[in-house]
Amino acid sequence: MVIPEKSANIAEQYQKVLEKIASTATRVGRSADEVKLVVVTKGHSIERIHQVIEAGALRLGENYAEEAVEKINQLQASLNVKKVEWHMIGHVQSRKAETVVRYFDFVHSLDSVKLAERYERYANQLNKNLPVLLEINVSGEESKFGFSAWEKTNWDPLQTDIEAILSKPHLRVCGLMTMAPYFDDAEKARPIFRRLVEFQIYLKRKFPEVDWKELSMGMSSDYEVAIEEGATIVRIGQAILGPRTKA
Repeated sequence: MVIPEKSANIAEQYQKVLEKIASTATRVGRSADEVKLVVVTKGHSIERIHQVIEAGALRLGENYAEEAVEKINQLQASLNVKKVEWHMIGHVQSRKAETVVRYFDFVHSLDSVKLAERYERYANQLNKNLPVLLEINVSGEESKFGFSAWEKTNWDPLQTDIEAILSKPHLRVCGLMTMAPYFDDAEKARPIFRRLVEFQIYLKRKFPEVDWKELSMGMSSDYEVAIEEGATIVRIGQAILGPRTKA
C-alpha cells in the first residue's frame, strides 16, 4: 500500500487509485464502471476533503455520525462544493440512528434488526427511502461487528433476521458489506472476500426478489484483491488522503 505524505497532491493520488481500480477490473474481465469508489474521510480535515471533492470524488465515507455531521454542515456552507453522496461505513449505535437517516445517503453497516427498526422509524418520519447494505462478519473475528456468517451452519438461522429487515418498507437492501482483518499480505484477505461472495449467492437463492448486487469490500491495503473477487464498492482513505490527522 502506498500512502501519500501530507504534502502530496491528493488529486494525483485519487487518479492513481482510479487507474488501479480500472486496471484491476479489466484484468479479471470486468468493467471499471462496475466498481464504485468511496473515499474514506474519517479523521481528515475539511481542507483535505475539499481537495478530493475538487479532484472528482462523488462518494465520501465516514465512520462516526457526529464527526460527519460537522463536516457535512461545513461543506454545505461552501458554495463551491459539488454535491456528493455521504456513506456511513462504521458501526452505528441505535441512539445515532436518526442522525444517520437524516444526513447520510447510503449505509454500509446495518448489523442488527434493532438498528433496522430504528432506521425504518426515522426514514418513515422523514419520508425517505434509505439504501442499506447488511454488514456480514465472514472473518470469524469476535471483535468485528456484523451478522455472524463465517460458518455455513449460521446461514439458515440468519434468514429470520434478514426477513425482518427486508420487510421494512423504507429500507432498500442493496447487498452486503464486510471488513477483512488487516494483513501485511493482501492475498490473505482473499478467502474472506470469497466467503462473502458465497453468502451473496446463498441469499440470491433464498431471496430472489432482492437485488443483492452490491458488495462493499476492500480498503487501501487490499482493494485490488477485493475487486478481483467481485467487489462493487471499495472504501479507500489513506491511499488517497494520507495518514489521518486524528483517530
